[in-house]
Amino acid sequence: MSDVIVTNDTNVDDKQYIIFNINKESYGIDIMYISSIIMMPEITEVPLAPDYLSGIISLRGKVIPVIDMHKKMNYGEVEITKDTRIIIININEKEQVGIIVDSVKEVVIIANDEIEHPSPFVKTEDSFISGVGKKDDILISIFDIDSLVNAQEIADCVA
Repeated sequence: MSDVIVTNDTNVDDKQYIIFNINKESYGIDIMYISSIIMMPEITEVPLAPDYLSGIISLRGKVIPVIDMHKKMNYGEVEITKDTRIIIININEKEQVGIIVDSVKEVVIIANDEIEHPSPFVKTEDSFISGVGKKDDILISIFDIDSLVNAQEIADCVA
């Protein structure tokens, strides 16, 4: 009987990121936060919600709030196209939120040591970005989920 050795070429410090575009810029989210990526459904508006909250959708029996990333990032109105998607993010064990993005590109592996902290000129409390990675000469701003989504604020809007 021969011994079988299984090796994994992926370094422990490497993470997979889903890469997407907002306003012609590339952004990434650690894939461990992603539940699914869907095409644009009908969104039900929520009265008195913050401007950046587009509304809510029903997905697999769950009500999910949807954030318009163009408004959240002060880019103005999102233009819905055939490439527009909603990325469903797990913000904790029970809650999810959707973010509207212009398009989803690919999944890439970026090593932790290839991600640099954002510029010191950017106030970290005002930024959704935890770092900047580079893949094939493209800069990818990595979203910090905790900064991006205030779970209590979203819950108060849709309760």
